[in-house]
Amino acid sequence: MVSSDQRRRQLAREKFERQQQRREEARRKTRRLAVIIVSAVAVVAVIGAGAYVSRDGDDTKDSADAAASESPSASPSASESKAPEPAMKIDKKAKYSMSLKTSQGDIAIAMDAAKTPHTTNSFKALADKGYFDSTKCHRLTTEGIFVLQCGDPKGDGTGGPGYTIPDENLTALGKAGDDGSVTYPAGSVAMANTGQPGTGGSQFFLVYKDTKLPPSYTPFGTMDDAGLKAVKKIAAAGVTGGAADGAPKKAVTVEKATVDKA
Repeated sequence: MVSSDQRRRQLAREKFERQQQRREEARRKTRRLAVIIVSAVAVVAVIGAGAYVSRDGDDTKDSADAAASESPSASPSASESKAPEPAMKIDKKAKYSMSLKTSQGDIAIAMDAAKTPHTTNSFKALADKGYFDSTKCHRLTTEGIFVLQCGDPKGDGTGGPGYTIPDENLTALGKAGDDGSVTYPAGSVAMANTGQPGTGGSQFFLVYKDTKLPPSYTPFGTMDDAGLKAVKKIAAAGVTGGAADGAPKKAVTVEKATVDKA
């Protein structure tokens, strides 16, 4: 017999899948729109006519829906995911530490390059150029799953670095159960993605309470005790407007991010 708690987690996971599908559909529509815009501009150049192209009401709604349907997933815009990932420059055998100085306390994240070389290398490359500095942790969930999501320069769940990295370390949390999920333990840090393989960018989520999710999000780090405590305090303050999913009521800004050898 399925308990109420198990049923709640199942509903939360099903909601994730629906959200991811909507986000992927929105991304495809955005890409189609980009093609239309490029074609329109080309025609204008040929005929010498002055004109402009703007999004209609449906496209605006799609964008709003994509931003509103956040999950541990990230849906890059049409301009994203076209550049190559950074050249490998880290020591693949070394341990690294990512330090996040935030408006709600410092968070230190231990990273193992041997298990997640692409992820570690990407975070170091981004942090070295100040990519995460002055960005907001845009999404908090307090029911079903328990994560704080960060790493989006746009602050709405659609931003990314312009490239994607491969999934890594997906078997680290064990074999999925009958419900298709594994437990991401409190303190773990994992990559967000679009719901499709190999679509991680810069967005990541901090797990502040054991959370069951499909094993499709690269687990690449572990928060220190002080960092986990800080995230729990953010979660305790709740979500803006009293919802269970949205912007954290206690606003969180990553003031400075660094990645160095441990």
